[in-house]
Amino acid sequence: MNSDRVRHLTNLFRDQRILVVGDVMLDRYIHGTVDRISPEAPVPVVRVARERQVPGGAANVASNIRALGGQAIMAGAVGDDAAGRELRAAMEAGGIGTQALRTMAGVCTTVKTRIVADRQQLVRVDWENGAPFPPDAVAALCADIERTIAGCTGVVIEDYSKGLVRQEVIDATLSAARRKGIPVGLDPKDNRELRIRGITLATPNYKEAHVCAGLAPRPAPPGDPLQDASLRKAAEALLREWMPDLLIVTLGPQGMYLAAKDRPPRVIPTRAREVFDVSGAGDTVIATCVLALAAGAAFDEAAVLGNNAAGVVVGKLGTATCSPDELLRSVEANEL
Repeated sequence: MNSDRVRHLTNLFRDQRILVVGDVMLDRYIHGTVDRISPEAPVPVVRVARERQVPGGAANVASNIRALGGQAIMAGAVGDDAAGRELRAAMEAGGIGTQALRTMAGVCTTVKTRIVADRQQLVRVDWENGAPFPPDAVAALCADIERTIAGCTGVVIEDYSKGLVRQEVIDATLSAARRKGIPVGLDPKDNRELRIRGITLATPNYKEAHVCAGLAPRPAPPGDPLQDASLRKAAEALLREWMPDLLIVTLGPQGMYLAAKDRPPRVIPTRAREVFDVSGAGDTVIATCVLALAAGAAFDEAAVLGNNAAGVVVGKLGTATCSPDELLRSVEANEL
């Protein structure tokens, strides 16, 4: 894939309107330095230098779409709490549409707070939603999704196992997208119970691919992915069950494993030059791939762009995004 083709596709990104359906959260970062151990317990004392917060989870997918120049709308749920209001405000400040983002009573907005010192994450503190999503609010969200998809050119379903991505949400999203004839990408977690069929693209990681295929979880490929019988078995099962046009299993430092019906699997090597933080890399892959497909990219082109974009963000600390210029520079560097 050459730089002229990348420029052509990224110029078309601005015309794409992508709906992101999934679990949103607020990512908070406390940055500081450590120069002593606490006298109260054998733990480091962090002297705080700055704090920041960014949209996380499925909202990070929407942020990646915006960073690449596309239009993004978020369909999900936040609680009627301070964190929910902060998250909504952060999305709107980033240019993400929130007309399909519902505030649900009795729901706690998911917040992940990371304490970082000298580019090293020391601890993460999570506030999780323990209450079920109200059925009437979920039904209203499904109606929002169906209505919003009518004006979109692509859809991402982003599952972080927080309870929002359930069967009725999947069904409403897929049926509306089929009527519109637009690509749908799925970034799954480990929800084996969901019935999913007819998506365009799926991007599980190595462990998720095994769990979703009903196999024992495996943390990482043991060697050459093309010689990994377990990975091939998982991919074949997911191709039968989900019927995607393309399955991309992300392999971290070993790149991507691409599988499609009636084609032999192949591997794209990683494009990361240096790795500081892999959190959110999967968000970048699905955002870039669906945006590229909506812009008219071939499947292999979308995979190459997603791989390069992920290589950019893992070189940054924390929840991060990739710009069109960074994507172009990555492709150009890998042409050499």
